[in-house]
Amino acid sequence: MKISGILFTLAIVVFVLVLSALAYANWALPNVPLRDVVVSDSSDRIANGKYLANNVMVCMDCHSSRDWSRFSAPMLEGTLGRGGERFDQAMGFPGKYTSKNITPYNLASWSDAELFRVITSGVTKSGNALFPVMPYHYYGGMDEEDIKDVIAYLRTLEPIEYVPESSTSDFPMNFIINTLPRQPVFSKKPKKEDSIAYGKYLVNAAGCVECHTPFDGMALELDKAFSGGRSFPIPNGTVITPNITPHSETGIGNWTQDAFVARFKAYDMGKGYLPPAVQTGEMNTIMPWTMYAGMDETDLSAIYTYLHSLEPIDNKVEIFVAARP
Repeated sequence: MKISGILFTLAIVVFVLVLSALAYANWALPNVPLRDVVVSDSSDRIANGKYLANNVMVCMDCHSSRDWSRFSAPMLEGTLGRGGERFDQAMGFPGKYTSKNITPYNLASWSDAELFRVITSGVTKSGNALFPVMPYHYYGGMDEEDIKDVIAYLRTLEPIEYVPESSTSDFPMNFIINTLPRQPVFSKKPKKEDSIAYGKYLVNAAGCVECHTPFDGMALELDKAFSGGRSFPIPNGTVITPNITPHSETGIGNWTQDAFVARFKAYDMGKGYLPPAVQTGEMNTIMPWTMYAGMDETDLSAIYTYLHSLEPIDNKVEIFVAARP
């Protein structure tokens, strides 16, 4: 009886501790205070913010609607910033997450400080946590001035009257999610002349590692960073990200800088590229080529230089598996 009594007491203690932890996660977290941020609407800020949001950080990739009937799923006209793209259990997410409307229709009531916090730490105006399909952990490592530029640009978008459905997390992510936001650790943008450091900065801003790294269902396998192999189900099948380390056989080790830049520039819709229709069984991709195509050639060259400074990893990837009829 004494042993059973001790076990019963331990069970009660564990139960109370678990309840306390859940209560703390639910009500005390996330705990990221607002900073004193006021953003000017200068033309330079807006121009750089537009470039970052559309061609580097590609915020609009998720916060618009994409045409999955065409290669690389370009944005549908008239949906810029309205949100509504869904990321759910069918794609391997622990819940249903829908991108928000980031036009002034929704953001007019948000202060610059609130926008700055949500972009860099994943905590919303109401103090709730975002699931990191929104890559705020990467944005929180950028230069503060670049984040301010993005905010200035978002204020200039055409307001679109649209309210996406709410996001929800499955158990236990509905508790864990509150532990994910963290204080940002900003960096200064390197000078372009320091091509490796500058390329690394851009690769972080673009979140390249998030897609081009194997994922075990819980976390990225960072010892294999940039070696590809992460799978993404899409309407036409499953796309698997390629190896972008400088391995000579399975990565981009034999690519020249000119070939790397040209690959991106080939998808520039501003210069006449029209994404072709994708037929049943044909390859498509989540890679927003048409957005990255607008990146400055100097920036693409810096990304190439940084990627070629990485340790080569031998990882051969079959990049697409068509859906079965």
